Amino acid sequence: MNTNQAFFPDDEFRHTADQLPLLVQAVGTDGTCNFLNAAWLAFTGQDDKACQVWEEGIHPNDLRQNKAIVSDALHSRKEFKRLYRIKRHDGLYRWIAEKFVPQYLADRTFGGFAAYGLDIGDQLEDPKLRDDLFELEARHRQNSDEELAATNEELSATNEELVVANDELRQSQENLAELNFELENIVAARTKALQESEQQTQALNEELAATNEELAATNEELATTNEELTATNEELIESREEILKRERLFKSIALNIPKSLIVVMGADHRFLAVEGDLMTKLGYDSRNYVGKHPSEVAPPERYEATRHLYDRVLAGKQFTVDRKGPDGEDYRVEFVPLRNEEGEVYAALIIALDITDIRQAEEKSAKLAAIVTSSDDAIISKTLEGIVTSWNKSAERIFGYTEQEMVGQSILKVIPDDRKDEEPRILERLRRGERVDHFETKRMTKDGRLLDISLTISPVKNSEGQIIGASKIARDISEKKLDEQKKNDFIGMVSHELKTPLTSLTAIVQLLQAKLSQTEDSFLTGSLKKANKQVKKMADMINGFLNLSRLESGKMPIVKKDFELDALIKEAIDETRFMSTEHVFKFNDDEPVHIYADRDKIGSVILNLLSNAVKYSPKSGTIEVGCIVNDGQVQVSVKDEGIGIKSADTEKLFERYYRVENEQTRHISGFGIGLYLSAEIIKQHGGKIWAEGEPGKGSAFYFTVPLK
Repeated sequence: MNTNQAFFPDDEFRHTADQLPLLVQAVGTDGTCNFLNAAWLAFTGQDDKACQVWEEGIHPNDLRQNKAIVSDALHSRKEFKRLYRIKRHDGLYRWIAEKFVPQYLADRTFGGFAAYGLDIGDQLEDPKLRDDLFELEARHRQNSDEELAATNEELSATNEELVVANDELRQSQENLAELNFELENIVAARTKALQESEQQTQALNEELAATNEELAATNEELATTNEELTATNEELIESREEILKRERLFKSIALNIPKSLIVVMGADHRFLAVEGDLMTKLGYDSRNYVGKHPSEVAPPERYEATRHLYDRVLAGKQFTVDRKGPDGEDYRVEFVPLRNEEGEVYAALIIALDITDIRQAEEKSAKLAAIVTSSDDAIISKTLEGIVTSWNKSAERIFGYTEQEMVGQSILKVIPDDRKDEEPRILERLRRGERVDHFETKRMTKDGRLLDISLTISPVKNSEGQIIGASKIARDISEKKLDEQKKNDFIGMVSHELKTPLTSLTAIVQLLQAKLSQTEDSFLTGSLKKANKQVKKMADMINGFLNLSRLESGKMPIVKKDFELDALIKEAIDETRFMSTEHVFKFNDDEPVHIYADRDKIGSVILNLLSNAVKYSPKSGTIEVGCIVNDGQVQVSVKDEGIGIKSADTEKLFERYYRVENEQTRHISGFGIGLYLSAEIIKQHGGKIWAEGEPGKGSAFYFTVPLK
């Protein structure tokens, strides 16, 4: 036995591994594959040289991580596990759960790893399935230790026999020495007696020669016997190593298959080995089954019910049987005939696996696939490099490309040239684990048409929590956009038609106020003041609808110029105070702030925030306005002591037509367009707008714009 080289499977290992339904491979000390069993070759569709190209089948996203795992394990020489995808012979990627067990040579030097894998499907599995894959090792050591002790006792007995034989050999040699001594005495006596007779002397010499030849022959026989005993001792040592090797192989296989029962049955239906954590659950107790017949350890009717399966596998048939457990568990039982080098079946390997989790995962995947298939929305998955990995029927219907045309292609294929800069920004957000909700944009069909699309994109994570791709839902909102455009056109037209008579009405009310400014009729002056406020509210609403129409049609230009922002804020506070004299306004203006922006548009934003603070805060409440400069940006804030905002509403407040609906806001008028317009104005200035608050504790609105 050569112990100066790395672990490399011998014929016995290869023969046993090729009969297993598991994926077995051997890895040397340099991390390269030395051997793939028949199950691996059938899985990949490769020939017996598959080790040279096996690594090429690993999914690109899993390759680097698995190389690092193997490298670390070779350095630490410890058992490890890994989960990765590899391409099957039909081109599909399948998930493989694999455990590597370190192998040591006869001189106890590290020789590499033996790996045992299981195909667990093409979907992302329940993490519990993977965590349960490696829990078998500790509970099966005792039986193996007892068998090794028995083997050691046999070897000790054999060694004792060899010692006895050696003692007998030494006794024979001593007897021969005594015989030789006696012969020498006889020769001396005869020599003296035959000195007078040459014939007697010659006869004695011939007799002595014959005796010496017999002694030489006897010594040769003894030497041959010694050599045979030495060879027998070496064979016993090698036999012991072989037995230990087979035991380690079986135990390594048994201890690395979770939720399993492994039985090796001889040709006479007697147990050769029983292992697995399903022993008790499947009706096997902790007794030693080795050498016993099933009818001796279980009810006879149970053996009779399964006897035909044992006969079938021992006849050389390999097959699989699915069973249901008493509590509804799903079991898959593999029957594998074990053959010797002459191809004769000498035993049967029976492996029972609990596949309940796999079946449930398959059902869940089937339901998810049905949802994806039947959805009216395009459901697409892609890598973090933007390569499409799935494309459902609705995606084919909406974009015109078939699944075959898109899978493996870049998603940029459906993005117009003027919007291709969106994809890197979206992918960067996904890499940070962010979700993109209801992102409205445009995408291009196969025939060149532009569609209005609403996108919701979520990061996809693997079982370790690493982001490995993205799931995208695309909804065609072209008709909705068209309806909104028609509605905005109608609102714009109606608002424009209302503005002329409202302007006249405003002038009439203001003229009456001027005419009657000296009247003593308080009812008349109060009514005109209230009428002026209502006319102002109506004018603000109409202007809001007109601005919305202009914004949607792209006809609301931003005209920038230099102006004092603090002066504009004071004007807005004065105008708001005119409409509401019951609130207290505070504004801290330590020093003038000059910005380059559209004065009218920024003024409308400030007025909108102030009017909202008035509407949603109690009478006599304080409204605090702030203006600070920081890092080339100016930040304006409006804080009130009103009803506050829920955190779930803060993002939606700036959506078109969105209003918070509750008992406190039901009596407050509004259409939900003021904050939407404000957000769009700030966005066109390259700034940011947001809100903060808690229910019952007031709210604060902020916006920032660049100084220049």
